[in-house]
Amino acid sequence: MAVRFFLIACSLAAIATAGNFYQDYDITWGDGRAKILEGGQLLTLTLDKTSGSGFQSRNEYLFGKIDMQIKLVPGNSAGTVTAYYLSSQGPTHDEIDFEFLGNLSGDPYTLHTNVFTQGKGNREMQFKLWFDPTKDFHTYSILWNPRHVIFMVDGTPIRDFKNLESRGIAFPKNQPMRIYSSLWNADDWATRGGLVKTDWSKAPFTASYRDFRADACVPSSAASRCASNAAPGNSGWWNQELDLTGQERMKWVQRNYMVYNYCSDLKRFPQGLPPECSIA
Repeated sequence: MAVRFFLIACSLAAIATAGNFYQDYDITWGDGRAKILEGGQLLTLTLDKTSGSGFQSRNEYLFGKIDMQIKLVPGNSAGTVTAYYLSSQGPTHDEIDFEFLGNLSGDPYTLHTNVFTQGKGNREMQFKLWFDPTKDFHTYSILWNPRHVIFMVDGTPIRDFKNLESRGIAFPKNQPMRIYSSLWNADDWATRGGLVKTDWSKAPFTASYRDFRADACVPSSAASRCASNAAPGNSGWWNQELDLTGQERMKWVQRNYMVYNYCSDLKRFPQGLPPECSIA
């Protein structure tokens, strides 16, 4: 397996960027509702009753550490979803999701996470955040290497999806993915299962982004040793996994702030929980 990962790495080029939205992203939809401001240092997405908006990265990535600071829609954001995710294309796509489900004023946001492999998802975990994500920017990170997909909030790990291919469980490792984000109306399901609808009198709704960073590998025709460039002493993410402190911090989040775990939903999987749920 190590040889296979090295061969993958040799077809990649390593990049480390502190991004400029003008250089690194394209606004893909929204008819002017998405704006790049402050010389490329700030991006805003807006949703009104007519349309939401979105953007995507110019680069595709195959493994990396991706950071984005986001300030979510304030006030009554019920019915809205701010999505920030990595995804490949096609019916057998891979995807790594952060989705922020809006709520009534004063109620906490729900942070929804999911991992798709070969077009199959159904691996949702949901959390309430331990701070108000609308008051200031917070950093949401995806660490994706050949052995782990780790979701982090302000550096605190909240979820670790491990490579269990040896047990017959697919892992996202072969399909390059772009970064996408969008702000859209999903009041048929987003807030309390669709019971609370979007209050359009509060529109427009706006989410803000800054300080994008990608320490990552991009597909390249040049033979560049991405794994070597990402080794300890450089960035370290290629081999990174949670140490004991990180594991304890993740357990603390899951014990106190996780509100849904697909691995505990026996009603949803009457024929048996997904196989990764039984593997420690």
